[in-house]
Amino acid sequence: MSSPTGCSTLPDDRRKVADDTPGFMPADEADALHGVADRFLSQPDSVGIGVEIGTYCGKSTVYLGDAAQRHGALIVTVDHHRGSEEHQPGWEYHDTGLVDEHAGLLDTAARFRRTMFDAKLEETVLGLLAPSTAAARVWGRPADFVFIDGGHSMEAAQNDYDGWAQWVRPGGALLIHDVFPDPADGGRPPYEIYCQAIDSGQFTEAEVHGSLRVLIRS
Repeated sequence: MSSPTGCSTLPDDRRKVADDTPGFMPADEADALHGVADRFLSQPDSVGIGVEIGTYCGKSTVYLGDAAQRHGALIVTVDHHRGSEEHQPGWEYHDTGLVDEHAGLLDTAARFRRTMFDAKLEETVLGLLAPSTAAARVWGRPADFVFIDGGHSMEAAQNDYDGWAQWVRPGGALLIHDVFPDPADGGRPPYEIYCQAIDSGQFTEAEVHGSLRVLIRS
């Protein structure tokens, strides 16, 4: 199933910020994410909050934040900012420019803050610096959508799904990135939690945009 959202209306200045920000989301999927966020934050029963699990440096957060700002809504983006498995030394996506020399560990928090400053979204995007499991324990409120794009190990993906899918309001959306039904195309954990969501009977697939899935909560 596919449902195009049309061209994104992200302003050129913010698009440049997003383009200049380290990250891995393809432009067409980011545009689709922008349209989906705009739509769910503008619904009559909107609660005015969207959640992103997995911030990295804030590339996709620019798209979410722009949509939220239009409706006076907020985006809460959750990340421990130490990077996922694939970002660690010796792995394919390790970026030495993002290593904190003091700790000797990856630290994307400062780069994320720079992205939000440049995009003029500091009043709209709330960065929650914590593992998603810890953040979920203190969350406790509905969200118009939850966008899961965190670690791609089975443990990380499962924790994100278990901790956050429950907070999607009825009629809201669970968005899962990097869903690849064919194992040859990418890792399996996001696909596995996507299948769990469908099998739960609580979510129905509404849109497909590349590897981005949009599921509606009944």
